[in-house]
Amino acid sequence: MHSDARDLGRRSFLRRIGLICTAGASSLGGSLSLPIIALGEDDSGPVDCGPPPKASPQHRKAAEGFAPLPLPVTPLRRTEKKRPPAPPPLVGKMALGPIRWMTRNDKRTKYRDWMTDPADVNTLLQWTSQKLGINYRSVEADFGQFSFDPRELPAVLLAGHNHFSLDEATRRQLAQYVRDGGLIVGDACCGWKDFAESFRHEMELIFPGRPLRKMLPDDPLLASYYKLGDLTYKKSDGTEFTEEPCLESIDFGCRAGVIFSPRDLTCGWDGHEHPRGTRVVIDQARQVGANLITYLLGTYQLGRFLSTTKVYHEAASPSRDDFVFAQLVHEGDWDPDPSAVHNLLKFARDNSTLEVKFRRENVRIGDAKMTGYPLLYMTGHREFHWDDEDAGRLRNYLLAGGLLLADACCGRLSFDACFRGQIAKVFPEHQLERIPADHPLLKAHFDIDQVGYTPRVLEDFSVTDAPQLEGITVDGRLLVVYSRFDLGNGWEQFPHAYSYGLKDDSALQIGTNAIVYAITH
Repeated sequence: MHSDARDLGRRSFLRRIGLICTAGASSLGGSLSLPIIALGEDDSGPVDCGPPPKASPQHRKAAEGFAPLPLPVTPLRRTEKKRPPAPPPLVGKMALGPIRWMTRNDKRTKYRDWMTDPADVNTLLQWTSQKLGINYRSVEADFGQFSFDPRELPAVLLAGHNHFSLDEATRRQLAQYVRDGGLIVGDACCGWKDFAESFRHEMELIFPGRPLRKMLPDDPLLASYYKLGDLTYKKSDGTEFTEEPCLESIDFGCRAGVIFSPRDLTCGWDGHEHPRGTRVVIDQARQVGANLITYLLGTYQLGRFLSTTKVYHEAASPSRDDFVFAQLVHEGDWDPDPSAVHNLLKFARDNSTLEVKFRRENVRIGDAKMTGYPLLYMTGHREFHWDDEDAGRLRNYLLAGGLLLADACCGRLSFDACFRGQIAKVFPEHQLERIPADHPLLKAHFDIDQVGYTPRVLEDFSVTDAPQLEGITVDGRLLVVYSRFDLGNGWEQFPHAYSYGLKDDSALQIGTNAIVYAITH
């Protein structure tokens, strides 16, 4: 492919997910100036893992000069440095670790663990600027001076070798920072276990009940720009081995709010080789870094959207029709789209004769109240498990007149494969089959013969504009409705850059038809 064609394709991709940004203009919206204190040279530690950042160009014309000696005099031919507009800050490298002293080249200097690889993020952002055509900068920051506002700094990097600890106030502020749409990135420089142990411990304290979990092979971070498979790692003795990506995350809705690499990425970002620890090789470390940057930009607005608490004033109002939407709780990430159901119910009320309560009941298989709901909805990204007792209870509920509506959130393969296996426990004698175009479900309220899909579906799947719904029918009655492609993202009516799903209108119409079908059948 010619270079101009490659560039056109790259810009088309970046424009689609909203990543085209030039110096001085940010796609993030709002002010991006951060009140931080940058550390000066006297506060920087020894260059232990990589070279320092390159000096900024001076931008002084060759013809410009100063008056001849003797001084002091007023310069006759001098102009100030001409600085281009600074690109907006995107990542802040946070100061960590106590101040320590060491002697190098007969000079005593103080340092902190986080600055032993001082050029890592700068070098990565310069590299991504060349490869992707997006222009952002990193800053050095300290928790004591940090605003904890993702509108000013969307991501923070915690990197180092040694154990560290945060105080309770910082933990509370970091938790709110992520809930407000910010991203925490952690990297165990050189793959050191001391830092990894501290980072995991701090995340447990900051987000209790939300453990770091290995990223799945179809996680969008692994394909947000470069499509990554297994990664190559280099050990301290120079040997290499290939293994699946080591990245871990804590998810909040349909976005990762914490991303952690227990094997070194940052040394690879600045292109530095040294015989210590376990690291991702340089080329792939930078590809992971580019994916991280594009993922951050592609999910930033979603994070801000999810941070808004939606209040539904009709929650306690009476309903003419005795129908409440019930969502099934399971041990996977069962609620990735927290506002989806409410938006669907509002759409159904506004576009039909239904009077639907603005509240959602969350139920588990086996709850006594489950039998009172005509419809159960379930979704998720990850695997879940039903034992034989769960499968039997769900089977009895469905045979007694209930309807199960399910979708793979973001179109994730892990949930898709798991759901197919688990529903086979419920109805081992029946299989999921394509719901025909003339089925009453597709005519229950809206006459659905065509649907729209998100760009990722059209790029990666050979689909027509017909609905791709599957179902299980027993004795002529539809008991299970399943969508391989996401519905909940469309119900939320907010862009999800990396979703394999249906467009908003199509998802809302299918959801409304499922409600009407459950009530009338």
